[in-house]
Amino acid sequence: MPSTSPGSPEPPADKAVTTLITPDRLKPYLDACAGNPDTSLALYRWNSDLAAAFFEQLGHLEIMLRNALDARLVARQHRRGRSAEWYNDPSVPLSDKARADIIQAHQRLRRGSAPIPRGKVIAELSFGFWRFLLARQYTASLWPDLAGAFPRAPTRALNTVEDPVKRLHKFRNRIAHHEGIWHLPLEARRDDIHTVLGFIAPAAAAWVAHASRIDDILARRPSASRD
Repeated sequence: MPSTSPGSPEPPADKAVTTLITPDRLKPYLDACAGNPDTSLALYRWNSDLAAAFFEQLGHLEIMLRNALDARLVARQHRRGRSAEWYNDPSVPLSDKARADIIQAHQRLRRGSAPIPRGKVIAELSFGFWRFLLARQYTASLWPDLAGAFPRAPTRALNTVEDPVKRLHKFRNRIAHHEGIWHLPLEARRDDIHTVLGFIAPAAAAWVAHASRIDDILARRPSASRD
């Protein structure tokens, strides 16, 4: 079947399509489009395009954020004269949940008795793991070291970084579970991505923004679904 360009008209709604997506799933889109099935499917597709564009940006953010935090934890170990990797060192004040996440990451990666490269362990830990390293429970323990990962933040207050990362973690989970995002404050989430990256390194924020498709897709929202 030939592909269609992003700007081409949507084909008419077909019952097979709406049945497979399910009426319950489409109901919010129908409500936003005054019950018009064609426009609701256009909005549904637009939501998917937008989710894909955001997921790309969030992927860049996740990789850069985790590597920035990892670098600070490595430096913390060196300064304290600890030879163990921070994620294996029981002296590092991680929560029980964080420890369980690390154990599970090792279990997923283990193949026989071969040592697991540290880069694979870092990559195996979820966005949620890194997000919760910025939780308030670490204000007095890890945050004084982790704050150095954000040299361009306007203050060293934990919530300056935690608040946008927390919003982005929740937003990413919605996308990962294929939930609708079309009704959310999308420009604000776009700005959160660039804000956090800007705290780490302005060049990183500029590099990620340069290839962003978000604004182009935002401008293509189906007209009949606009507020």
